[in-house]
Amino acid sequence: MRTILITGPGGSGRTTIAAATALAAAREGTRTLVLSADRTDTLGTVLGAETGSTPTQVTPTLTAWRPDATAGFREDLAAFQDRASHVLDLLGASRLDPEEVTPLPGAEELTLLRALRDAALSERHELLVVDLPPIAQALALLSLPEELRRYLRRLLPAERQAAAGLRPVLGRLAGIPMPSEWLYETAARWDTELGAVQAVLADRQAVVRLVAEPGPAGTDAVRAASLALALRGLRPDTLVANRVVPEDWPAGLVAQQRKALEEWQESYDVRAVPHLGHDPRGGDDLGALAVPEVNDTTSTVGWPVVDHLAEDGVLVWHIPLPGALRDELDLVRRGDELVVSAGQFRRIVPLPSALRRCTVAGAALREGELRIRFAPDPDLWPRTP
Repeated sequence: MRTILITGPGGSGRTTIAAATALAAAREGTRTLVLSADRTDTLGTVLGAETGSTPTQVTPTLTAWRPDATAGFREDLAAFQDRASHVLDLLGASRLDPEEVTPLPGAEELTLLRALRDAALSERHELLVVDLPPIAQALALLSLPEELRRYLRRLLPAERQAAAGLRPVLGRLAGIPMPSEWLYETAARWDTELGAVQAVLADRQAVVRLVAEPGPAGTDAVRAASLALALRGLRPDTLVANRVVPEDWPAGLVAQQRKALEEWQESYDVRAVPHLGHDPRGGDDLGALAVPEVNDTTSTVGWPVVDHLAEDGVLVWHIPLPGALRDELDLVRRGDELVVSAGQFRRIVPLPSALRRCTVAGAALREGELRIRFAPDPDLWPRTP
């Protein structure tokens, strides 16, 4: 199944483009599901059909769905209270009723990711179009599965489960209660669920598509988004230049848009979508937008390790970071992980196995690519007979 993740600056028309993309594919006979994270029914307004917490059949081949974060959060909390009932009873804590529960920050993002995973695994659809939040929230959402899995593994390492039989003894020796089995089981279940979401987002059949209105603000947003995506090993498959005005509109606006388009075309596959002169509403307007078709490209970008041992005695890790500035780059080696910071964005990545037996010998940023040199550690590197 193909997955198209669509985002852009706030007010760029990303929901409209997502709806038009889904509708165009559905009209060609592709079984399509469009997901939205908006609390308000902007998606339904654009499609001309009300959408909600249960999937809505808009056309015979198009389904729209806005997952309900409140319902999902209540279900998760009820399940947690059931599993932790003995602990709550010992503490004398009273349970929360579903009616008094409101979602915590982040619940909407987790609900959307869970819906994305379920849709991908259901195999009921051939195309999944996801109307992500604006760029900043979308980038945080794409990072969430990896970061949460890392936190879980640091807080509750799986290898500690092997000592399940020793926990009562250790608890008596330490004088404090040890984590009970259900906690590890819950962590393992969360890790599995997050891993499934991460696999969907990292699949080569999934692409990220940016939507922006040509102009200074759109150009700045696209540049920042591209760098943040690159730090996650992704690049936009297409940049949709939305609301491109006709040549007979005010000359200043036309010149401003033309300048942005020329700059974008140097680095992206740009597809211009015309301004209709009004807000698109319904199937006829969406069909007139002529949005990019679903293609066979991928947003996944490799970070190869190149062997220069014979020539220079080092391994070189190539990390594409288009738009990165040398003065805003920062690297920190911490055990078997590398902390990479580029401007306001940061990611902690595990080192490839070969590089874990090496020491960092230097780094350079050249032509939008970070190249980190690793020299084998004599104490860890296998010796040649």
